[in-house]
Amino acid sequence: MEQIALISDIHGNIPALTAVLEDIKRRGISRIFCLGDIVGKGPNSDLAVDIIKNNCEISVMGNWDDLMNQDVDFEMARWSRNLLGKDRLAYLGTLPFSIEFMMSGKFIRLFHASPRSYYERIQPWDDYDKRLSMFGCSDLCQEKRQADIVGYGDIHNAFIEHLEGKTLFNVGSVGNPLDVTQASYVILEGEYGGLTTASLNIQFVRVPYEIELAIQQAIDAVMPATEPYIRELRTAQYRGNVRG
Repeated sequence: MEQIALISDIHGNIPALTAVLEDIKRRGISRIFCLGDIVGKGPNSDLAVDIIKNNCEISVMGNWDDLMNQDVDFEMARWSRNLLGKDRLAYLGTLPFSIEFMMSGKFIRLFHASPRSYYERIQPWDDYDKRLSMFGCSDLCQEKRQADIVGYGDIHNAFIEHLEGKTLFNVGSVGNPLDVTQASYVILEGEYGGLTTASLNIQFVRVPYEIELAIQQAIDAVMPATEPYIRELRTAQYRGNVRG
């Protein structure tokens, strides 16, 4: 069986990303997929892009990644974009919407937020039909078929649940977790590309990292919205007082 590490929502937090990649390496996993939001919120979007580009087989587009090539009146987005430079912005602009493949007889679709948008936020406590819609597809998806298993990022809140024989899970956040103050990622284990039913495992991993180092890097960078970012790293509580 093959193992694939799924990471998401790095948000320019290099100490967290480094800790997660070291954990993945210790486990002997060589295939890494990123589910978006490499940039924004944290101080080192430029370094995060370089590290993801060099370590991940593929990354999908997140809402913050999309914002980098948009003309938006949003201070943190403008500040992060100024760090990136032409080549990194071009790389972000090429990111696909989804990753889709067979594993152990199940059709798996991975994306950042929903099968319809980079920006649509779906929480585990949303109504049943809204969560069930995550298995559908849109013109943005590669294959026009329902998924058996869906994994996503965006909400920074790791979970797994089963809906009508299908599996929905969120990988949590590497750099800005909003459930536990440790970096989060997921390991998929199964027969990659396999069309027949076989063992398939979904494992959640929590990785401690140097939070105070990440905070000091934000302070040294004199980035916008430093205080709410620091509170989120230390408490895993969303700055808007709503989990998300």
